[in-house]
Parts: sequence; C-alpha cells; structure tokens
Amino acid sequence: MRRRHFVTAAGVSLAAYALPAWAQQQASAATRLLILLELRGGNDGLNTVVPTDGRYHDLRPRLALRDDAVVAFERGLLLHRELAPLQALWREGQMAVLHGVGYPQPDLSHFRSIAIWDTASDSSEVLQEGWLTRTAGASPAFRKLAADGVVVGASDLGPLDGGARAVAVNDPSRFVQQAQFAPSQQIAARGALAHLLRVEADIVQAGARILPAQRFAADFPRGPFGQAVAHAAGVAATRQTAVIRLTLPGFDTHTAQLPRQAALLGQLAQAVVALRAALTEAGVWQDTLLLTYSEFGRRPQENGSQGTDHGTAGVHFAFGPGVRGGQYGAWPDLNRLDRDGNPGFAIDFRSIYAAVLEGWWQIDSRRVLGRAIAPLPFLRA
Repeated sequence: MRRRHFVTAAGVSLAAYALPAWAQQQASAATRLLILLELRGGNDGLNTVVPTDGRYHDLRPRLALRDDAVVAFERGLLLHRELAPLQALWREGQMAVLHGVGYPQPDLSHFRSIAIWDTASDSSEVLQEGWLTRTAGASPAFRKLAADGVVVGASDLGPLDGGARAVAVNDPSRFVQQAQFAPSQQIAARGALAHLLRVEADIVQAGARILPAQRFAADFPRGPFGQAVAHAAGVAATRQTAVIRLTLPGFDTHTAQLPRQAALLGQLAQAVVALRAALTEAGVWQDTLLLTYSEFGRRPQENGSQGTDHGTAGVHFAFGPGVRGGQYGAWPDLNRLDRDGNPGFAIDFRSIYAAVLEGWWQIDSRRVLGRAIAPLPFLRA
C-alpha cells in the first residue's frame, strides 16, 4: 500500500502521496470527467420510477403515487413529478434509466452496503481501496491531472478512499478564503511542525487550482446542496480532475417519505439540469458523464410510519452526451419477493463500473474489478 498523509485544514481534507510532485502538475484534458451523484441513505426506487403493476398499489396503500404525482417520459415510463425537469435530457437521448441495480447477497446496513459500492467488492469481501482509487492507479492519464478526484459537500472520500489524490471540500467558501492567504503564510516553526504546516499550505494551494471561483448563468438549487453543485461546476470547468462526487443526504425515509423524497428528488433534478447548463457554458459537457448511486433501495411494502425500510435493488440514472439513452435492466417483480420482502436485482452495479472503465476511460476493467465483468451497454461507442 502506498504511504499516505491525512491532513485537515480550513474545511478541507486530503489523502495524498508525493504531494510536491502532483501539486505542480499541469492541467490536462486527457481524461474524461465522471460526476457521481450520491443519494445518501437509500433512495426508494419504486417512488422514483413508478411501476404500472397493480401490486405496487397493494403494497403501498398510502405511499403509492397517484396519477397527479407522476409524469410520463414515454408510454409506460412514469417518473416522480419532481423529476420532470429531466424530460429534455430524455428526449435528446442523454438519459438512461437503470432498473434493478444491486448485487448478490445484499447487505441492508448503510455502512456495509455503501462500502461494497465504494470498493466494488463482493458482499463477503472487505477491500481497503475504493474502486476509483484503483482506477487512478491503473491509468497514466489520471496522473497528468492536478488531482484524481474532488469530493464536494461530504468529508468521506468514498470510492476515492485508500490512496487517491483526492480533496474533500466541506465548506467551499472557507476553503477559497484560506487558499487566498496560503501563498503568503510565513511558517515560523521547525522540525515536524514546520513540515506539517508546509504540507497544509501545499494542499490548500494545490486545491485552489482545481477549485476556482467562477460564476455561471445556470440556476442552481438553493441551500447547501445547491452551493455544492455550483462549486462542483467550477471544479469541472478547470479540467484538472477526473472525478467529482456530490452527496445529497436524507434518503433514509423510514418516516414521512412522500414530502421528504419529493423535496430531495426536486433538488436532484435541478442539480442535473444546472450542471448540464453550466458545463455546456464552460465547454466541458461533451466530456462529462453523470451517474447516480445509493447504498440500496427501499422495501416495496410501506411500513407503519408512512415510510419504507431498507431494501435491496434500486433504480439509478446516467446522464450525458456519451449516454445511449433508454431503459436497461428489468423492472422489479413485485410478485416474487424474497423472505424479507425485497425483489431481486437485474443489474450488478459493477457492470456499470465496467462500462465506465472500458467505454468512458478505455481502461481494462479487470485491473480494477479483479475479474471479467460484462459492461452494461448504456454508453455510446
């Protein structure tokens, strides 16, 4: 395992190795951009892309969405009405709906299941490096960029954990403010303390190059998540990182699901539309792929608190000019649930990763995933 330093300063955490070398690297457009939109908590897929099966209403007498709460993207494809802003992407073939995304022997723990997603492991396997950390190690193109990845709005590195050159930005405004002062700091210390302070200053200065202040005409969502989305657009415009991860929390809807999920899906749709507008303005949308992910879906049957409990497979989306628009996988069979009341999966999430590796970055997916996994064909050749 590579030697790493973990430093926290001015709302920023960075896992880095050989910092002085990568801090001086020049910008490169050699690597296409992947933006991950994490729906933290376990998004309910059945109220995101709504089945027409009558069994759906039987299982959810109070939570099933009625006709006025859905919007038809095409015949038989009904989405939550808060996702209506995505219709333009669907019509243009820049949106894919991935049904039944999961994995064998699913784990219903938030912490364990997201670790499986982040590392692309089997449910019985524990890996220390995130799948994107391994990706960076397998691609010389990543090393030409200022950083492998930038995490906006969360402190954990997720799929970039375990050695990637990744920056996690918790407070963008505070970070930029600190970056402005870093170049002129006088380090009045000796020995180990002086070294630590220099490393912190290098981190802030290097991060400042990939986190510029930039204004866009796009209308971003309000609140902290909207600020994170706007900042992510600024990062993307620099073309100095291969990965950006955004996190939208709150999807663990055990109670009062209808209003909570509606608000969250509205923010998701606004974020995607805003990113498309901003990155088109910046000239980088053509080289951008957006993917949603979540640790699991929700149980088909509603609980007694007007919510849903932890489930297994869920629905996810892909957006971008490189996406082959359409539907993939299979709708959940609500008449064939397991003993816990959950449907089986149709798409192993690692086949999505294989598609990103093979089709987006031209990387041998076996070097990252440790085995041959057929890529899901949702990307254009």
